[in-house]
Amino acid sequence: MKRNEKKRLLPIFEHAEIDKRQFAAPLKWFHKPHGLKERNDLYHEKALQYSIGAIRSCLSNEELLEQHISPASIDHILFVSSTGISTPTLDAYIMNELGFRESTTRTPLFGLGCAGGTSGVARAYEWLLGNPEKNVLVVCVELCSLTFQPDDSSVSNFVGTALFGDGASAVLITGDNSQLLKQRTGAVPAILNSNSRTKRHSVDVMGWKVVDSGFEVIFNKSIPRLVKEFWSLHAEEVVHQNGWTIDEFPLLIAHPGGRKVLEGYEEVFKLKEGVLEIPKQILANHGNMSSPTVHFVLHEAMNKHLEKGTRTIMTSLGPGFSSEIVSLEWM
Repeated sequence: MKRNEKKRLLPIFEHAEIDKRQFAAPLKWFHKPHGLKERNDLYHEKALQYSIGAIRSCLSNEELLEQHISPASIDHILFVSSTGISTPTLDAYIMNELGFRESTTRTPLFGLGCAGGTSGVARAYEWLLGNPEKNVLVVCVELCSLTFQPDDSSVSNFVGTALFGDGASAVLITGDNSQLLKQRTGAVPAILNSNSRTKRHSVDVMGWKVVDSGFEVIFNKSIPRLVKEFWSLHAEEVVHQNGWTIDEFPLLIAHPGGRKVLEGYEEVFKLKEGVLEIPKQILANHGNMSSPTVHFVLHEAMNKHLEKGTRTIMTSLGPGFSSEIVSLEWM
């Protein structure tokens, strides 16, 4: 890359409004080239470690649970990840490490990118409609930093490098007749419905290009425009079908894909001050961790101990170009 071109692109980092991020590898790791196998081996090791940590944290959360929950109480693991490859998928390794029952259902979801956190919650909700006495654990892990390509001079690589961080999350979702509902300590969000949209002929908007050295990121400059033209119509439709208005939301459980995405949310609905405070904080403190990011937002919202009757939506955008929305009400 020419020096003047690099100088033109460096402000992307300054404008990202990200103060800190966590990476799976030390900074010196990024100074050397790495092939797909080396990257994937590290993904397997670290993603398994972080997933187990997230699950333990979720099932022993003393703020939200009366007592610790055993992995044996989980009937279904929904495992979401798009930054590495494993067959069997990592949920099989997780089951061995943590002592899940052999009868636990496994559903790995790959390729959803940033939409994966909300999509995983939606698919768990839909499964529980037919299994109301059971419990699902949605686990997301993404090691976006391991996809960094030092020789890729594209604008997409600069944007991804400025935005991406690594993270893992776990969300426990119970059916309406689950015995685990007795373990909650206060009001928690109930899922009222889920809704998905995939825009036709938009597969080139975001995703990965698989090359010999790993994954090259694809980010199209049309993403902020699609937030305004595609996501806004989807969100408006869901809210209207619920009989709600966006004005009543005290906060939005929104995946903070980046500064321009957050600005798009604010612009299309003229959101009042504070509605996107948590997504902005998560972006500033962790960067865009892809699928787990929206769960970090949800976690902070739940720590606010919102009153019963509080309504909002969980929303994420991802490859496809897709929009996932889950309607929530604290009960």
